Amino acid sequence: MSAGSDADFVEFVHARSAALLRLAVLLTGDRHDGEDLLQIALTKAYRSWWRLRRPELAEAYVRRILVTSVTSWRRRGSARERATDVLPDQLAAGSDAEVADRLVMAQALRMLSPGQRAVLVLRFFEDLSEQQTAELLGCSVGTVKSQAARGLAVLRRRISAMEADDRMVDDR
Repeated sequence: MSAGSDADFVEFVHARSAALLRLAVLLTGDRHDGEDLLQIALTKAYRSWWRLRRPELAEAYVRRILVTSVTSWRRRGSARERATDVLPDQLAAGSDAEVADRLVMAQALRMLSPGQRAVLVLRFFEDLSEQQTAELLGCSVGTVKSQAARGLAVLRRRISAMEADDRMVDDR
């Protein structure tokens, strides 16, 4: 790889890594796993960087790597190191209610199957169309629609259950 293309890759990483990390964290349900997943994706992208001449192709390529890598991680099981589900105290932007909502959503997303999580993250967090999501995941639009419907139904049930549990704790 030439020095010019190395500079292009570094520029791409600086410009898009925050958005790609957000996608990776949402796909994995964990900040540390998301960081690992993004590192893997960027390493794979770097090896093929010479083929990716336009930034929009590069971002789509890295997104595809993220999605396919996270599903292969899940298939291999949980032999990897896992971080704790209990988050340390940390500062977050937003009101207490907004922070609580984000934490509930993150916890509920972790409970979904990898396929459902990928569809919901791409459709609603990344704002991709059903067609774009299907192309990225390598499946049909019908599969995207059914995975989204099932995933949303699971999210609604689980979030309702978590809220009910919180009300029970508050009543004590």
